[in-house]
Amino acid sequence: MDSASDAQSGQAVEAAAVDAAPRRLNLALQGGGSHGAFTWGVLDRLLEEDDLAIEGISGTSAGAMNAAVVAQGMALGGREEARRLLGQFWDRIGRAADWNPVRRSPFDVLLGNWNIDASPAAMVADLAHRMTSPYQFNPMNISPLRDVLETVIDTDHIRNSPVKLFVSATNVHTGRIRVFDHTDVSVEALLASACLPTLFQAVEIDGAPHWDGGYIGNPALWPMIYGCDSPDIAVVQINPLVRDGTPRTAAEIVNRLNEISFNSSLMNEMRAISFVERLIAQDHLDGSAVERYKKMHVHRIHAEEEMRALGATSKLNAERAFLLHLHAVGRATAGRWLKEHGQDIGRRSTIDIRTTYL
Repeated sequence: MDSASDAQSGQAVEAAAVDAAPRRLNLALQGGGSHGAFTWGVLDRLLEEDDLAIEGISGTSAGAMNAAVVAQGMALGGREEARRLLGQFWDRIGRAADWNPVRRSPFDVLLGNWNIDASPAAMVADLAHRMTSPYQFNPMNISPLRDVLETVIDTDHIRNSPVKLFVSATNVHTGRIRVFDHTDVSVEALLASACLPTLFQAVEIDGAPHWDGGYIGNPALWPMIYGCDSPDIAVVQINPLVRDGTPRTAAEIVNRLNEISFNSSLMNEMRAISFVERLIAQDHLDGSAVERYKKMHVHRIHAEEEMRALGATSKLNAERAFLLHLHAVGRATAGRWLKEHGQDIGRRSTIDIRTTYL
């Protein structure tokens, strides 16, 4: 056999080895209240892929809870246990919502509207939140979410998980992000990551109050860039990037303001990734710098059209029917993404960062 044939044979063997190797992927899970059930559906579908290995997950708010449940499930019994625990977690969220008086009005139920704007109880609650703080209207700091997390989450298992976990919260004193990993994550850290300051009392951790991580990192990408080997990051996007038309009602203005605010940190990190990519492509880095930076493969799993149809108040709607609806949307979205881009994992980005985020 000549040298050309040897080279071709070697290339074929190398390509076959790449195809046979597990596809490794990191996941960045946005927060968004009950809209996190969309991410539940995405994860449920991804975990069905036997050759897809999830190396790390970074999450904020509902994304952090999804991430923690997956990490625990993978430690206990692999992907099937992770799927089971996700279902258990969201079922408990739905059961807790059965006792919540803030629900859709009968008219909204009839029309199939998932928002709770027209609910009399929601209107009263919204007025109370505008005029009083959670230290006043909930002085006992009662949290059904804490009860759910303490029932489902076992941090000892998370610490032994093969999945690297990163949970973001905002330090109220410094305004800086704090990222909890598998070594120090706790129920308190998960509650801090989801602590909207108008709804919940700040969560004290190590003597400092913490609020929702979405203000600083929704979710943070850099822990996976520096803490994981795989260059592939898939962002599971809950908050729409684009919304046509000018918001005019109070609810529309608040909704769009929240979307912009909670996407801003992600867009900043994408800008940094794009900048490094240009430096690498243009060979502007010297030898030592090249060793410090790596080229990332960025992906995006989203259902912009479906999520744009949902208002901000639907993030507070945890009815089981709504959670199951979002789960179904998430599964279908992940299925389409795998069909279109699953073969690109480990090979290339499937979005243009500059077009999508900058």
